[in-house]
Amino acid sequence: MKKGQMKLSFGMIFSIILIIVFLAFAFYVIKLLIESQSKSEVLIFKEDLQNDIDRIWRGSGSLTQEYNLPKKIEMACFVDFSVSSKGKNQDLYRNLKKVYNEFENLIFYPIGSAQGLNAAEIKHINLEEITKTENPYCIDNLDGEVKLIIKRDYGEEGVFIER
Repeated sequence: MKKGQMKLSFGMIFSIILIIVFLAFAFYVIKLLIESQSKSEVLIFKEDLQNDIDRIWRGSGSLTQEYNLPKKIEMACFVDFSVSSKGKNQDLYRNLKKVYNEFENLIFYPIGSAQGLNAAEIKHINLEEITKTENPYCIDNLDGEVKLIIKRDYGEEGVFIER
């Protein structure tokens, strides 16, 4: 009766280990690339929104615009932390306040979904008017798109944003 013997050479074992290491490294790099894409989408959203607000703020009129955000972000919320919460999203107020430092008025929900860029200060908006009936005033992210109406009537102090 013959018995078979199975031997793996050192070279074969080393090759298998190298393949596993390379695959793990490749998955790690792909994850980092996806995260940086999400982060850049949030930065582009903030920059484009501020540019559109500045353009309307210098004159008057209105603009309906769609912006892209990562699908992880459910809502973009304008919040006035100098007044109390009210309206349909008032239960989010306490959670959103966790990322508020001093000047932020735009916060992405859920917290942490914007890859560390949870809050921003948007200038030249009439935050009191935006959050008059709802504070926070949240706009839903539908399949990676946020649709906003940016408007300012002649003589108004800041720009108004609505859904």
